[in-house]
Amino acid sequence: MSARPGQTSLDPFYLIVDDAEWLARLVPLGVKLVQLRAKDMDAARLRREIGAARKTCAGHGCQLVVNDHWKLAIEEGCDFVHLGQGDLGAADLSAIRRAGLGLGVSSHDRRELRVALAARPDYVALGPVYPTRLKKMPWAPQGLERVGEWKSLIDPLPLVAIGGLTTDRLGAVFAAGADCAAVVTDIRAAADPEARTARWIAATRPWRGGEA
Repeated sequence: MSARPGQTSLDPFYLIVDDAEWLARLVPLGVKLVQLRAKDMDAARLRREIGAARKTCAGHGCQLVVNDHWKLAIEEGCDFVHLGQGDLGAADLSAIRRAGLGLGVSSHDRRELRVALAARPDYVALGPVYPTRLKKMPWAPQGLERVGEWKSLIDPLPLVAIGGLTTDRLGAVFAAGADCAAVVTDIRAAADPEARTARWIAATRPWRGGEA
């Protein structure tokens, strides 16, 4: 497997939310990379959500990743599109590139990694690293050894780890080879999501700007 030379630099903390209201609450705390993973919305509401998210991110120096909806991401001038394996075939990757958007792709096994790299992504995501409460997954937890394996296969592209991540697990995940930690449930299910977000920002600070 070969990856194209990558120049993408991702913030080590990658927040994932499902609507623009969450994004408006948490991005002003200092989040620099956020994905809007909006499901089960009609087209009009989805455009409003992406537009609101884009406005919030632009006001706080935060990169906005849109999950799946690549046409709207292009039209709204977002920073990245993230595609799952099932979305790659229907997406116009050339149009995404022409618009200047970065591309992230999910992977869960070696076959999916080959498919992801064939799309010439700007980053690759691997998950679930640990057991996750977000949704029932057909894949067993990948573990830290798989994180290291994936990084060796995609380097120099950034590797995003996702699934069951907590700040207590962060050091081991980065030491294994991940460049970025994607977080969903640990923040959204917290009693105080703002405080938990601030904790994540502080915990990932040593990995910003090339510091370790």
